[in-house]
This record gives sequence, structure tokens and C-alpha cells, in this order.
Amino acid sequence: MFRHLVLIVAIGLNTEVHGSNNFDGPALYQITEPVTHAECPSWDGRNNILYYVDVHAGKMFSYDYTNKEITSITLEGAVSPVVQSKSDPDLFIVGLDRSIVAVKWNREDGNYTSKTLATVSDDHPDCNMNDGKADKEGRIWYGTMDQDADTVNHPNRGKLFRITRDDVSTPEEIISPVNVSNGMAWNKANDKFYYIDSPTQQIAEYDYDNENGEISNRRVAFELKDHDLNASPDGMTIDVDDNLWVALYGGGSVIKVNPTTGELLDRFPIPAESVTSVMWGGPDLDILFVTTSRIGLSDDQIMKQPGAGSVFALTKLGTSGLPVFEADIIDNI
Repeated sequence: MFRHLVLIVAIGLNTEVHGSNNFDGPALYQITEPVTHAECPSWDGRNNILYYVDVHAGKMFSYDYTNKEITSITLEGAVSPVVQSKSDPDLFIVGLDRSIVAVKWNREDGNYTSKTLATVSDDHPDCNMNDGKADKEGRIWYGTMDQDADTVNHPNRGKLFRITRDDVSTPEEIISPVNVSNGMAWNKANDKFYYIDSPTQQIAEYDYDNENGEISNRRVAFELKDHDLNASPDGMTIDVDDNLWVALYGGGSVIKVNPTTGELLDRFPIPAESVTSVMWGGPDLDILFVTTSRIGLSDDQIMKQPGAGSVFALTKLGTSGLPVFEADIIDNI
């Protein structure tokens, strides 16, 4: 199934146009110019700012929802993901190559300082950090993958790590091995953890012990092949109704899934073949921000999907997301 959308290809989320178009269904806005490989959107409700990255360019961006201003810094390495810190809205915990790095970014003058907290996967030096989030208690869950995503010749090189205040320099392996550690989400009751290892084409569900940050009892909550979805599940988020929203890399769309029943509830086309991730944001957490990529596309393919690599905003979806958890592993650098 594909939901019909009103596509407004204009840089910026123009609420005046949106408010006057009188369409009842969802609308899609292009809100940034394309980059090569946009990923890992994260919403900071303290300042109404969306953060995202251009992975291989090492760029970290901020999109100010209020004034539509975009600023960026360039880090030395492949950057992914970015998680805000509880102690300071200018402090971020960032994946950089296969290291976990604290970055203090002064968006007023564009300067930043950084400090490497840990480096993982010494046994697989060709791995990079990929996706990651903080949980309710501020622990960080970061996963890795082979930097070329070559899971045929280099299978099982990824891992999922958990980082706490007590083990900042020695993150604990929670799931190993995996291939491409990707999307994750916690349900509203915070007793389920959802996780994607992309090549499996599955969404896994685990029982979640919030007090100890432990997962158990894996089951398959959603199987893409059961719904003829020939794509890789990538980034993922969850809404207030505990439905999952999943980016389909190579599938040109975002899907809405009921993980309890395994139902495919809806599918929303995105004008880019490679959809990388999703994140709820906006003042009411009712805008689904969608990142995309143009990496590996030919000139002809880019002509057909000129918005590939942009960040899009899906609106009027009839639901909203949960607040983003913030990292609580360090106070400053």
C-alpha cells in the first residue's frame, strides 16, 4: 500500500502554505538542500532544533525549526550518530569512525571542542559507528557496521554496545555479532526494545529492563519479506500509539508497523530511493523528519530524484512521537 501525499518541494517548512492548502491527508515538505548521505536525525525539544549528519563528509548539521537556519561543523571522520546531552544542550555524544566522542558545539560562533571517550571493535578496525540513541536513564546504545556495508564478504563484523557513566571508556557489548546495526526504539511503557540489523530484513523485539538496561527474550516483531518489501530497514522511531515508523533504504518510503501484531499499517512514498532514518520533532512532536541519501546514485538517477540527500518533513499524520531521551554519561569536557 502507498499513501498518497501532497509533495511540497520547497526549502523550509512553510506552515502558512501548509495551513492554507486545505488538503486532509499527509503532506511532505523538503526542508533542506541535498547532501551526500543524510542520516541520524535527532530532535532537541529544548531549543526546537533538528540535528542530522552527512556521514562520510563528517558534517554535523543543526536545523532551527523557528527560523529555518541551518548551521554545521565538520569533524574529522565518518560521523554517525549524534545524541544530545542532558547536562548541556551544546554537548553531544557522537559516533566518529569507531570512536565515541564528546563534542561541545557553540552554534553562535561556530567553534567546537571534542574529546574521545572510547574506541571500540579493535578486532574489526574497518568498522564504523552507525546508528544509536540514548535510553530513558541516559545510557547510550551505539551500534557498528563494516564501513563498506559489505556483509557478503565481511559478515558479522558489527556489534551493539551500551555505554553508561560507569563504563564510558569500556562500552559493553550487548548484541554480537550483527551485520549492520541500525534503528532502535523503546515503547511507551519502556518495557520493550526494538532493534534492526538491516540485512536480516527484520525488526526484533526484546523485553527491556529499564533499571538495569538489559534486554532479553528476542522475537521477530515484523518480517519485511512477509509483506513483499524488498528493501533494507534502516533508521526507526516509535509513536505514542506504540507503532513503529521505519525508513526503507532502497525502498523509497517510510512504513508504519504494528509490532505487536506484525501488521503493515501504512506506507508513505519519499522522492528518494535511499531513505535512511526518521525522527519525530516539531513543538508538538507531530512532524516526522525523514533523512535520505544520494550516495551511489548515477547522474541519471539524481536527475530523476533531485531531492535525494535532503531532509524531508512528513506532516498531518494523525499521531505524534515520544520525547527524545538525552545522554547522561558525562557532564562536560
